Amino acid sequence: MTEGNIARHLITFAIPLLLGNLFQQLYNTVDAWCVGQFASNEAYSAVGSVGPVINILIGIFMGLASGAGVVISQYYGARQYDKVQKAVHTAVALTLLLSAVFTVVGITCSPFMLHLMDMPDEVIPEATKYLTIYFAGVTGLLVYNMGAGILRAIGDSRRPFIYLVVAAVLNTVLDLLFVAVLKWGVTGVAAATIIAQGVSALLVLVTLFRSENCTKIHLKEIKISLTELKLTLRVGIPAAIQLAITAFSNVFVQSYINYFGVDCMSGWTTYVKLDQFMFLPMQSVSLAATTFVGQNLGIGNVERAKKGVRVASYMSLICTAVIMIPLVSFAPFFSNIFNSKPEVIEYSTILLRWMSPFYLLCCFNQVYSAALRGAGNSKVPMIIMITSFVVFRQCYLYIMANFICNELIPIAMSYPAGWAVCSLITLIYYKHTDLTKTKLVQ
Repeated sequence: MTEGNIARHLITFAIPLLLGNLFQQLYNTVDAWCVGQFASNEAYSAVGSVGPVINILIGIFMGLASGAGVVISQYYGARQYDKVQKAVHTAVALTLLLSAVFTVVGITCSPFMLHLMDMPDEVIPEATKYLTIYFAGVTGLLVYNMGAGILRAIGDSRRPFIYLVVAAVLNTVLDLLFVAVLKWGVTGVAAATIIAQGVSALLVLVTLFRSENCTKIHLKEIKISLTELKLTLRVGIPAAIQLAITAFSNVFVQSYINYFGVDCMSGWTTYVKLDQFMFLPMQSVSLAATTFVGQNLGIGNVERAKKGVRVASYMSLICTAVIMIPLVSFAPFFSNIFNSKPEVIEYSTILLRWMSPFYLLCCFNQVYSAALRGAGNSKVPMIIMITSFVVFRQCYLYIMANFICNELIPIAMSYPAGWAVCSLITLIYYKHTDLTKTKLVQ
């Protein structure tokens, strides 16, 4: 990514990411669809509303994985291939350690988190069952994401995409078998997910073990290098804290939604499944921007790095608008795909039409925060996002629910309000910062 046409590099890198994220999103989408069509409304609400609980632990890991990716991309851009090797083996060792920790913590803490969300009594058994199985098999998800991050850091987004396609197809087949045919309900959905994630992890591990470049894994060298660990944590810990605290905050946001009853919870579940598709382009372009900035700063090309960020922001806005327009226009049709209950469709349609236009705001905070992380600065994006998505949003919700208007749309608009604050602060900071000051590789 350090030479040639910038837009072409970003598009070439982002398209497999976009398609890969699309297929990864199919995990939960197909899960929700199967439960919505072949199980109870309570099971559908359970699968859809446990996202904040899962995202707390997964957010911690993804933050640390992003730190490893930035370190590897900067070493790779600087042609320091021996250090790439150390960073790769450190990342793998860290993943194996965290897999054991997250399995235990996830299963142990799930009941407490469901209580914090004010989960309705009729939904708690199904939600508990899903989370227990999910965290029992979480190792596959962690190993795949770290392995895919290693490959993407050196510019390979094609093979992670292929492995996600395989996993998504397998997940769909198993969902239909376990839920539609065998009638296992939530148990079937969770089992299908962890099996598919395990296969994707196996594929990415085989690739890294057989690699002929600096990302090759040698079993005897899987150990933590303190130097590479410190650099990884320097970027990864702020990102992990930001993602985990934001996810924890969303637990309380979910409690505000749960106040309006099971039908509203199901409508919110449908809305979340659809809104995540609007996030895919900006997330993919943002990941491309992180790698682009990391590699170009690795060789000291600051102007090229900045130009790449501008191009990435334009791409993100255009792609998000293209997806948003049909989703808003045909909101009832898309909602009906997941759950045909009229009350659920009404709730999800209202949410989609009110909130979707504001996703254009997210493009700015996603791309520019990703650029700052690619430069090795994840502390400031963490502070900005926690301030916007946690402190501001929780204050907004408390004031709105208790003093102004405790109705669904005013409560839901806490999300766009947080996006607006975050984008504004991120843009101001980016315009006044020197990307070279936080560069990791000298």
